[in-house]
Amino acid sequence: MGIWLNRSSIDGFILLGIFSQSQTDVVLFSVVMAVFTVAICGNLLLIFLIYIDSQLHTPMYFFLSQLSLMDLMLVCTIMPKMAVNFLSGRKSISFVGCGIQIVFFVSLVGSEGLLLGLMAYDRYVAISHPLHYPVLMSQRVCLQIAGSSWAFGILDGIIQMVAAMSLPYCGSRNIDHFFCEVPALLKLACTDTALFDTLLFACCVLMLLLPFSIIVASYAHILRAVLHMRSAQARKKALATCSSHLTAVSLFYGAAMFIYLRPRRYRAPSHDKVVSIFYTVLTPMLNPLIYSLRNREVMGALGKSLNHCRIGSPH
Repeated sequence: MGIWLNRSSIDGFILLGIFSQSQTDVVLFSVVMAVFTVAICGNLLLIFLIYIDSQLHTPMYFFLSQLSLMDLMLVCTIMPKMAVNFLSGRKSISFVGCGIQIVFFVSLVGSEGLLLGLMAYDRYVAISHPLHYPVLMSQRVCLQIAGSSWAFGILDGIIQMVAAMSLPYCGSRNIDHFFCEVPALLKLACTDTALFDTLLFACCVLMLLLPFSIIVASYAHILRAVLHMRSAQARKKALATCSSHLTAVSLFYGAAMFIYLRPRRYRAPSHDKVVSIFYTVLTPMLNPLIYSLRNREVMGALGKSLNHCRIGSPH
């Protein structure tokens, strides 16, 4: 086993990628890089606004800053390596580099899924129990929610990375993906991976369906509370606060469930790669736009900071 680990760490793997060197793919690569740049700028800006504006120091925006941090780390885990491989023509990734990508990717996707689920609980408390909201969503509770999301995500990432990296890889080294994703890597193992497939599926069910069930339960209670509201204005405001979160949930869970909860026989590498682009770079770009463009408080904070810059700059 030790000899194999030494050999694998020298050999590494070949990432076949998603783009060829054709003119069309060069254009598509440029579009993905533009989306990546917007994702970086959008999430950094949202974290900055939430940090500097005291009006945004509420549980919802604290969770949103954590979501932006996760998205920021996620795009930086995958995209720079993909860009370097495409531009240099070298498609290799070291054994250690592959392990690092797995642990970061799985940890961040798992943490984000859990956080989105617990953010639905925050919306439920805000709408159904507004008078008790400051007590039920105290600073301590918010830190526990964010901390548990990170902790379970990281635990999931470590389990999957250790299990995947301990398998023997003695045949082809070509991973049919643009990053080290566990299902794509498993196809190269020269041993029976049935047990690992079961473990992977169990992890995915737990990390996706558990928070998704919290979301469904929370929104069922929210809907019931909204229907009992007498004021049309109150109903509209309640639904508006939930619409951004529901959009983010739909994007994230739609893509994640498509990839990880499908039976193996229905999987095609080309489909997985396209959907992976969707939630490794497109969703992180859309999240700050969804939460800022549809939110008066964030747009107000942006306006204030721009005014400060204008006043502070020399004429």
